[in-house]
Amino acid sequence: MTNHQKDPLFILIKSLSKSEKRQFKLYVNRLGVNADAKFLALFNLLDKLNDYDEKEILKQNIVKKQQLSNLKAHLYKQVLISLRMNPVNQNIRTHLREQLDFATILYHKGLYKQSLKILEKAKQQAKDNQEKNIAYEIVEFEKLIETQYITRSIQGRADELAEEAKELSRQNVITSKLSNLSLQLYGIMLKTNYVKSDEEYKEIADYFYSHLPKYELDELDFREKLWLYKAYLWFSFLAQDFLSAYKYSSKLVDLFKENEPMIYLNPVFFLKSNHYLLEALFYVSYKSQFKETLENLEDVIADEKFPKNDNVISLSFLYIYTNKLNLHFMEGTFEEGLSLVDTIMTKLKNHSDRIDKHHVMIFYYKIACLYFGMGDNKNCILYLKKIIDNKNLSMREDLMCFARVLSLVAHYEAGMDYHLEVQLRSTYKFLLKMNDLHEVQKEMIKFLRNLGNIFPQDLKDEFKKLHRRLKKYENHPYEKRAFLYLDIISWLESKIENRPVGTIIKEKAKFLNR
Repeated sequence: MTNHQKDPLFILIKSLSKSEKRQFKLYVNRLGVNADAKFLALFNLLDKLNDYDEKEILKQNIVKKQQLSNLKAHLYKQVLISLRMNPVNQNIRTHLREQLDFATILYHKGLYKQSLKILEKAKQQAKDNQEKNIAYEIVEFEKLIETQYITRSIQGRADELAEEAKELSRQNVITSKLSNLSLQLYGIMLKTNYVKSDEEYKEIADYFYSHLPKYELDELDFREKLWLYKAYLWFSFLAQDFLSAYKYSSKLVDLFKENEPMIYLNPVFFLKSNHYLLEALFYVSYKSQFKETLENLEDVIADEKFPKNDNVISLSFLYIYTNKLNLHFMEGTFEEGLSLVDTIMTKLKNHSDRIDKHHVMIFYYKIACLYFGMGDNKNCILYLKKIIDNKNLSMREDLMCFARVLSLVAHYEAGMDYHLEVQLRSTYKFLLKMNDLHEVQKEMIKFLRNLGNIFPQDLKDEFKKLHRRLKKYENHPYEKRAFLYLDIISWLESKIENRPVGTIIKEKAKFLNR
């Protein structure tokens, strides 16, 4: 079995583009080392290998086994240094760090005035670009120099630096508290999922407001507002208050529009903010705004000014194609959506090192829903099986649960009665481990379990009864989200009216042109 996924150096080298590999070799030559240097030979060998194989490396006699670990560490460091020098990886943060390094060198040489001059300029750039942690670090360095070399260039210099440090510290503390709160809410989301009762809502609300720092909105800059809106956004998602999620995700996107340079300095936050807005718009079924937001996002990503590093490219794919699929669900255009499948599968393979398994499974689920919507139940089952059979994946239980429920429905639709019995038993085993089933899920399982006892002539009446039972949950504050995973109401209406489910959804989509 190969273990290339476990070796950081091998993964790093395989992630390099042709130009980055060429630059590394030019960098090595600039070092003046022998072209046959061991770390360069190791680089060339790992570049050629398809999988990391330590036996093959040792067979080449580049290095002895006892020295391999040190050589790999040295090569890893040299590759990173080469990447840092690449203009693609240069941004305001690397520039500021570089200026701080230069100032430190000058300080150690006793050239205090030159060091302070660099620091003053870098500090202003840091403030202008909302890099306040670096700005605070610079001020602290300026204070250190002033204790050893009094410039007397400005009256009250010590007081000025002290006040500057105090204000930056205050802003950094607020940002830290807000970012901590946002991260903790996200952690709660991953651990316990959305609130399912008034009691759970009260617990989350108490936690949120007790950890929310005091602030004056007018005094907050871009960075503080970014984390403030993100904290409110995660609270809204946890509470299943999708209108509130729409409100705060809109504020996030507007924040970037009002501060355009921040889009290019913080491309990941920009992408995520737009994705959150699209997710909220999907939940509230605001189709026209959804389409406009998606088109605007694609335009910005296509702009030559927008960063194009590996991380940004992978996230751009993830968010654009997730929401393209969601748009087809909103419009009921399942057949048209299938044109995306081949591209998605190819890109998932290309970005396999940077997209986690959970998001891959979400793509599989959405593709399965496309096939289900157009009546291709066998392909639907095929993609759901990829989720259900993944025993080594730690994912949100709601996704796994709905995959199993949809699989049951698809087996029924495909007339695979024997397989339905097997699926029912397997699903029951899985559901026994879950303590937080939606009422919608319980009703579906109960209905499917009794299918064998229903006479064919009574089936339509049973569909109508189930439809009435589920309809009352459609706008329930804690149950409505179940219908976003699986539009079981439209499926039941298709069985009652004897029409394709895709046709039902498409007709409903006409009313989503808000």
